[in-house]
Amino acid sequence: MEKIDVKALTDNVFRAIGTEWMLVTAGTSESFNTMTASWGCLGWLWNKPVAVVFIRPERLTHDFAERSDTLTLAFLGTSAQARRAYEYCGSHSGRDTDKMAATGLKPVGLPGGGVGFAQARLVLECRKLYSDSLRADRFADSSLGRWYGGKMGGLHDVYVAEIRAAYAGDGCWAGATNG
Repeated sequence: MEKIDVKALTDNVFRAIGTEWMLVTAGTSESFNTMTASWGCLGWLWNKPVAVVFIRPERLTHDFAERSDTLTLAFLGTSAQARRAYEYCGSHSGRDTDKMAATGLKPVGLPGGGVGFAQARLVLECRKLYSDSLRADRFADSSLGRWYGGKMGGLHDVYVAEIRAAYAGDGCWAGATNG
């Protein structure tokens, strides 16, 4: 992976997060968990480039995020193999399965202590700055409650994290190409 200037990124973040999706990973290369996310934000806050990440407390990744100062966001691309990895990591718990073995993802330790993946086209290594919990009584639009409860899960915790480094990869999966 090649380190790149965060300010040089040209991704359409709406497409990258909302359509491509991303893997949110917390922990160290010795012990980590990753989950798929299609909600989040990238922007500028407190005079820093930041990512805003939403993780439900019942997710294993949440436990790692609470114990770690570092989070990574990995964008795998749009190949069929990337989509299968996103779908698997979003529907299986690291408590019950080895997501790396099941998906073929190859973890890569990053200089700031985070974990990326060899197949990623882009990895953002982030340092937590702030966290809080969403509260149902604070929704100005009550229809947003439909995203919570029952099978959907509890209210998210929100993490604001400074993007400390960005790494470009080839986004390739042994013989697969991104569309």
